[in-house]
Amino acid sequence: MSESRFIRAGVMGWPVAHSRSPVIHKHWIAQYGLQGTYVQLPVPPERLGDAIRGLPALGFAGCNVTVPHKVQALRLMDDLHPVARRMAAINTIVVREDGSLYGMNNDGAGWVQSLRDADPAWRGDAGPALVLGAGGAARAIVVALLDEGAPEVRLTNRTREKAEALAQELGTQVKVVDWKDRNQAMAGVSLLVNTTTQGMQGHPALDVVLDDLPAGALVSDLVYIPLETPLLATARQRGHRAVGGLGMLINQARPAFHAWFGVMPEVTPALRAALQATF
Repeated sequence: MSESRFIRAGVMGWPVAHSRSPVIHKHWIAQYGLQGTYVQLPVPPERLGDAIRGLPALGFAGCNVTVPHKVQALRLMDDLHPVARRMAAINTIVVREDGSLYGMNNDGAGWVQSLRDADPAWRGDAGPALVLGAGGAARAIVVALLDEGAPEVRLTNRTREKAEALAQELGTQVKVVDWKDRNQAMAGVSLLVNTTTQGMQGHPALDVVLDDLPAGALVSDLVYIPLETPLLATARQRGHRAVGGLGMLINQARPAFHAWFGVMPEVTPALRAALQATF
């Protein structure tokens, strides 16, 4: 096997041990009989520049970028996909043949597809949405919602200034709500989205009360470890459709794999079973 045929990719974050991305990409590498690997790349924030600029020298085709690097990594790219530029965050780096770095963001499209997988009738323009959090993931969700025709996106974050900065960038349809008013802001929405780490394994549960959430609203939690967060469990008990973060993880991985390995992979029951087995 020649070195040139062996394709290296990975996921860069801090921490990154929890990531299920290696399960997804290694499954596809095996499924399509490719020569390559996908590894975890734990990189502390202060070494991010060194790590990203080292990708071409190490023979990497690229990597995924996860928390907390999605915004900072964008500034290190030579070129950006238009969606990544609008989101001001990236989740995928592609090393081009000349060694230059191209940044993409597949999070929004992956998330929208995960909602449609769970509810084919889902429409972004069905009503207002409430988004909890204002980090890199929230950016991707808000941009995707606006692109899907959401009439209003209510944005709330424990640090109001961060939400206001994001709203100022993304337009007048984004309305900032004080964190203390997060529960009342659920009134009249068709969608509630958690983009914070609350509810993730090792973190406290998300501190919300769903009493004002309309019965027909869909609840989305980007957290996928555990598969069933306290928010999702409470939502299901109340009769809401509830969508965890695993579908988003799978769907955002497809265009990244295509960019590195040259194959657009399918999402199969075997892949979902392989992922489920890791929890």
